[in-house]
Amino acid sequence: MTGWDAAVQRLADGQATLLGLWGEPGVVHLAALEGDALVHLTRASPYPAVSARHPPALRPERAARDLYGLDPEGLPDPRPWLIHGETPTAYKFLPVEGEGLHQIPVGPVHAGIIEPGHFRFTCDGETVVRLEQRLGYTHKGIEALLAGAPIDRAARLAGRISGDSTVAYALAFALAVERAGGVSVPPRAVWLRALAAELERVANHLGDVGAVCNDAAFALMHVHCAALREEVLREAASCCGHRLMMDWVVPGGMAADLPAAAPARLLRLTAELERRFRRLVRLYDGTVSLQDRTVGTGTVAPALAARFGAGGFVGRASGRAFDARRSPGYAPYDALGFAVPTRAEGDVNARVWIRIEEIFASLGLIADILDRLPDGPVRSPLPAAAGEGIALVEGFRGDILAWVRLDGTAVARAHLRDPSWFQWPLLEAAIEGNIVADFPLCNKSFNCSYSGHDL
Repeated sequence: MTGWDAAVQRLADGQATLLGLWGEPGVVHLAALEGDALVHLTRASPYPAVSARHPPALRPERAARDLYGLDPEGLPDPRPWLIHGETPTAYKFLPVEGEGLHQIPVGPVHAGIIEPGHFRFTCDGETVVRLEQRLGYTHKGIEALLAGAPIDRAARLAGRISGDSTVAYALAFALAVERAGGVSVPPRAVWLRALAAELERVANHLGDVGAVCNDAAFALMHVHCAALREEVLREAASCCGHRLMMDWVVPGGMAADLPAAAPARLLRLTAELERRFRRLVRLYDGTVSLQDRTVGTGTVAPALAARFGAGGFVGRASGRAFDARRSPGYAPYDALGFAVPTRAEGDVNARVWIRIEEIFASLGLIADILDRLPDGPVRSPLPAAAGEGIALVEGFRGDILAWVRLDGTAVARAHLRDPSWFQWPLLEAAIEGNIVADFPLCNKSFNCSYSGHDL
């Protein structure tokens, strides 16, 4: 049995977790996590469909088929995924069978200012019996834009794949480039990267907690969480000149050092956030009408979360205690103590509580990082290099995979995989048996990225 076949067998047996599957002309790539080891394999096309034995590979294989013409043998679902036909009606949704069932199409244009995606509900009265997603509306040709781009331009593109995760994407790309080129990053830059990542995590979790409550008609939490998020964004702007910290993390280190006044300001911010957010948590936990909407709604079974390798709060709310900061791990988190909260319920309430606990954990990490921040330079030069690098980074949604092949001072090929690839399918499962009116609540509790998925 070849290395590829053995890896696919371990995926099918549940002994490994699929991290990504992607293509380039004539070649398919597979990345998996086996224990603490990140395994990367390639195989010439044509090849037997991985999804025939391990269903989580289906959407990535359909995407690789769209983008590179790779046509795996025995692909269970040959419909296009990222690339749309000339008209929306060209896509054939799964047939509906059963007495009294009806369909409700939603999107891709939505009532709010959000990214586009289509959701096709099959319902029995108000109860959802099946949800089928259609994504790809924000496809931008990212991999084609990265191919041949100078490293600095490619880094800017990587940081814009999903703007709410710009730090995490930039860090994943930078680590992959640095491993491909054998570059050592100054210690101060390593710790500043973690500082930026934790600020990004806090800001996004605050926004999500408020937004979930808003979809349960509890606008008070939404307003207060939005105000706290705004304070984080303002301090982030004072650190690097950009509210989302875009382009602060770069291959080789950081684009700029932390201003002299920033540590004291950030320490005051963390203390204030912890005090004020604890009051909001008590409000969330003590509002019976809110709990009535979130508890038991949109449940993901632990076995399903484990099979799909769901990362972030989606996986941890269903008992999967995985965090890329710990396994495979990367500096400086190997020198930092932090909790990785998990819950077993797998419902909307559990996904909210994971975010709540992670906010407090990240506030503690920020204070610890500032206390231990070393002195020194923040950037190393990048030599011209030819090689490949792969990295796994923990963003606020979960693990982000980056693979890069360098050709001198340019990127020959690159692939970045958003955690939403393995979370979107679970949303289809989570909504089954719930009422249509609970879909916005379930959807927001997942908060999957359209742009990060669509590439």
